[in-house]
Amino acid sequence: MSATPEPFLGTTDHTPVRHHILSVLVENKAGVLARIAGLFARRGFNIYSLAVAPAESGARFSRVTIVVDAESAPLEQIVGQLDKLVNVVAISDLSPKDALERELLLATIQTNVDNRTSLLDIIASAGAAIVDVDARSVTVMLAATPGGCDELERALEAFADVELHRTGRVALPRLGKTASA
Repeated sequence: MSATPEPFLGTTDHTPVRHHILSVLVENKAGVLARIAGLFARRGFNIYSLAVAPAESGARFSRVTIVVDAESAPLEQIVGQLDKLVNVVAISDLSPKDALERELLLATIQTNVDNRTSLLDIIASAGAAIVDVDARSVTVMLAATPGGCDELERALEAFADVELHRTGRVALPRLGKTASA
């Protein structure tokens, strides 16, 4: 195995520990995700974030992005255990400086005449988009770095009634960069 990339060292409200981003290409077969999750559970490895989607239009392969707590187990042990799974095709440890990572945040905020203007200012400054609106609420979407989602989430805390959901991170190597396998 080549040199291990440095773990994600960002400390935010939602990421207080060090993380590694693993991009795992798997055969798109029934039970693969359950086997991956079971492996982590059996070994006591902590999954911080998990996202899965088809990696190609033919849906023969899926890409699983796993953000793991670097303090729960040595990275080499995690990669070694994943590599033993039959349907795992490739594993890449993505260094944050060599990867593009994004998260999706959706939030519905109850509004009124008094707070709608301040909400619109927050949405605009965060680079979020309004995806639904009615007389009493606004639903916004932000696809950004985890830190960008953290900032919007903190800004929305000023509103009394917010329903918020965030996806897990997805990541790919930057163009021209190769991830370690």
